[in-house]
Amino acid sequence: MIRTITIRLALLVAMLVPGAVHGQEAEWQSVLNAARGQTVYFHAWGGEPRINAYIQWAAREVERDHGVRVVHVKVSDTANVVSQVLAEKSVGKATGGSVDLVWINGENFASMKTNELLAEPGWATTLPNWDYVDVENKPTVVMDFTVPTDGQESPWGMAKLVFMHDGARLAEPPASLEELLDFAKANPGRFAYPQPPNFFGTTFLKQVLVSLAPYASALENPYDMTIAAETFGPLFGYLDELHPHLWRRGKAFPKDASQMRQLLADGELDIAFSFNPGDAAGAIANGELPPSVRTFVLDGGTIGNTHFVAIPFNSSSQEGAKIFANFLLSPMAQTRKQEPEIWGDPTVLNVGALPAHEKALFEALDLGAATLKPENLGPVLPEPHPSWVGALEEAWKDRYGASGG
Repeated sequence: MIRTITIRLALLVAMLVPGAVHGQEAEWQSVLNAARGQTVYFHAWGGEPRINAYIQWAAREVERDHGVRVVHVKVSDTANVVSQVLAEKSVGKATGGSVDLVWINGENFASMKTNELLAEPGWATTLPNWDYVDVENKPTVVMDFTVPTDGQESPWGMAKLVFMHDGARLAEPPASLEELLDFAKANPGRFAYPQPPNFFGTTFLKQVLVSLAPYASALENPYDMTIAAETFGPLFGYLDELHPHLWRRGKAFPKDASQMRQLLADGELDIAFSFNPGDAAGAIANGELPPSVRTFVLDGGTIGNTHFVAIPFNSSSQEGAKIFANFLLSPMAQTRKQEPEIWGDPTVLNVGALPAHEKALFEALDLGAATLKPENLGPVLPEPHPSWVGALEEAWKDRYGASGG
């Protein structure tokens, strides 16, 4: 409804003030003109070959069409990028920064926003393709881990925790955390999670935390040390029971989601998980998982969020960064990103509101038998406030030590 009213108001303004639309077009044309010849250093996680290949494709498209060169600077931890920009600000480097665009969300976005490391508010909503973003039905495109984005980051894709099982070995997967614990006890060594602070390991902790915390609403607010022990109690009680039955008895952990997927393929694990609903289908299409693997979720919902791209305050190629961010929002780029064999990452766009020929691109997608339909993904559990994440990881380390035991 909000989006419909907004569109109607925009059309009314255009009829009453014809120069309004032309003014927006002129502003974007000035961005296009300034961007030509720029090099954008895009700092983004480089741990997944399929995603790296997608970024390379997008970079080629933008260079061909707009004369903007995009260099993928592969990073293992976005927190290091935040520290890099902060260090530049601390020495007064207000222009010519080394980072032009960063793949980001959650605590890293909150840190950049708090330390005023981001480009001016509102830039994301000036992108032409912003009109297609599904603000009404996907509120996390403007609310990042409870923190308003204020148009300082542009949504790129949707994420939701899903679990995977090989139907040839496990016909009926567990439907709740309690059943997952029962499964682990009955099948020692057949489940695992990466060691925090690995993103996927922390995501599993957040899933248990949000599901079991006595006052889950408190997680929407900044970290409160006075209720931390009570809030974390059910989580650690659950993990205390789970760890002795994990892969390698919880004394060692998979490095990341990729290794979990490999362990599932090799038959060492019966259950793995991903933060991408299309990951299993993509892995099957690329021969990384057997065709018998299927995706499932837990009763009551799983953690979900949006991932974004953001421009640092001192980017030397802000116009080029905007061009690339706008391309990433285009129906063509969003459709390709959702193809299982490419990435399988769900779109941030309102597909139903797209022009017919662009809607047809999404309708033609074959998401594969391993991908749950949107209506079967279950409720989205909200991410905790970013300040809880670091505290959670530290509490886990204090309790279980470097080895998790």
